[in-house]
Amino acid sequence: MQARAPDSADSHAGWAPLLAICLGTFMLLIDVTIVNVALPQMAVDLHTSFASLQWVVDIYALTLAALLMVIGSASDGVGRRRTYIAGLVVFTLASLVCGLAPSEDVLVAARAVQGAGAAAMFATTIALINVAYTGRARGVAFGIWGATNGAAAAAGPIVGGLLTQGLSWRWVFFVNVPIGVATVVTGRRSLRESLREGPVRVDWPAGVAFTVAAGSATYGLLHAQSDGWTSPVTLSLLALAVAALIGFVVREGHTHDPMFDLALLRGGPLAGVLVAATLYTAVAFAALIYTSIWLQTILGLSPVAAGLVTLPLSALSFVVAAAGGRVLHDIPARLVLVGGLLLLGVGDLLEIGLGGGSSWARLLPGLAILGIGVGAMSPVLASAAMSSVPTERGGMAAGAVNTARQLGFALGIAILGGVFVSRIGDHLAGGPGHGRLADAAAGGGAQAALAAAPPAARTHLDASLHVAVGSALGSTFAVAGIAGLAGAALVWIMMRDPSRESAAP
Repeated sequence: MQARAPDSADSHAGWAPLLAICLGTFMLLIDVTIVNVALPQMAVDLHTSFASLQWVVDIYALTLAALLMVIGSASDGVGRRRTYIAGLVVFTLASLVCGLAPSEDVLVAARAVQGAGAAAMFATTIALINVAYTGRARGVAFGIWGATNGAAAAAGPIVGGLLTQGLSWRWVFFVNVPIGVATVVTGRRSLRESLREGPVRVDWPAGVAFTVAAGSATYGLLHAQSDGWTSPVTLSLLALAVAALIGFVVREGHTHDPMFDLALLRGGPLAGVLVAATLYTAVAFAALIYTSIWLQTILGLSPVAAGLVTLPLSALSFVVAAAGGRVLHDIPARLVLVGGLLLLGVGDLLEIGLGGGSSWARLLPGLAILGIGVGAMSPVLASAAMSSVPTERGGMAAGAVNTARQLGFALGIAILGGVFVSRIGDHLAGGPGHGRLADAAAGGGAQAALAAAPPAARTHLDASLHVAVGSALGSTFAVAGIAGLAGAALVWIMMRDPSRESAAP
């Protein structure tokens, strides 16, 4: 049965508002993972180091996470439609600069600006759907928007592979330009303005503190890979992150109009939902960057083939989210989120044992289970957060969940990247120039290192690289899998309802 037109004052607009919202959402979420398979080609063209290679992905997710709540608060007074359109314009222009970037520094800076535009878009989507649709049409709209969320991140490697191999890695960004322009035009014509009644105060000190905490923690974790955990720079960055986080907590606990009300974390399941959201992206997606490096630079797969290897994850996540969304919402959120994290953990642990003789097919069973876990959790996270707080705080809870998802991805890349690099170094230790070789292999430069080696040594070196990078990838998945299983146990405890469990029948 077809969904009827929305019961709103703008019913003549039909589904154009949802099209504008879903196009923007798809673009900003697919850009989290679309660059994965393009990284090896970027490394060659731009001569990037491994740290810079990670920042191409990490700075986008970090900026998106750090600015999401503060821009969401500001949009209440500025106007959600105005904020969304402005974010689209910034995102589209930054995508153009990314595609034209002549160096890694320009690319990383443009990705940061792109993340800021994405934050303005993502922070306002729920409110814009709420104002555009009512009744049954609103439920259909949120269902389509949820399926878009689930499919976008998982489809990124496939779309990125097609664009990188068919055109070049620059088209991973150029493709956003025509879509962004079309979305701006559609949004300006169809979206209604949404403002919060009464004066709106933006908690700028809390926003700055949270941004500093997130940025310092991520940068400190990345810096630890090259200089070690005890280096003065690493320790200073991590200390700054802790100090800024304490400042954020103190500020939010003593202001009358907080950006995030810390009282929501006490005596309810929201804290468990936020932990689940953070681990969801870290455990499911962060290791895929290093999977792409193994597939292309060690096994020799093309970007398209490397993207298609992830098809079990993307296809099953979409099918489960779209087909099972209605059923999943009838199951207690605690069971869905814990079960999803268990599936993610098991899927990652199935990749243990990767090594020198492993082929791409060895990844498929684990990726399939990851896809089921992603599809189960994706449509439930936001609704679980909003249902765990008073109605008037639903938007704040949804913003916190979206922030946790993106921050989890950024931190996951930093932590798992450290595991990947160190394990490659361990396997190559003792060989000639093992330090430089390990850095080259971790950064996607294995083939260049082979070409520079003496011909008589290439066969042995190639075998060593297969063992080192394959085994390091297996170790990276193992850490992610353990985090998923431990997180499932933690979320089960945190989302417990003491009042219900203490009531005897």
